[in-house]
Amino acid sequence: MKKDIHPDYHMITVAMTDGTTYQTRSTYGEEGTTLTLDIDPTTHPAWTKGTGALVDRAGRVSRFNKKFDSFMGE
Repeated sequence: MKKDIHPDYHMITVAMTDGTTYQTRSTYGEEGTTLTLDIDPTTHPAWTKGTGALVDRAGRVSRFNKKFDSFMGE
């Protein structure tokens, strides 16, 4: 392998939406960084068969609904 071309691979903590955490190896951030997930397998409709609640972070869903509201009634 070539030297000095690979990213730093280190331990980080991943925080799920339900508050649970786990440690994994990643190239994200620096050693000891916490990656907080907005959507994970416990909340995403693809894994919960549509029973998960959609979380509106920073008004994204509201802005989308407002932008495309005129198409909804047709």
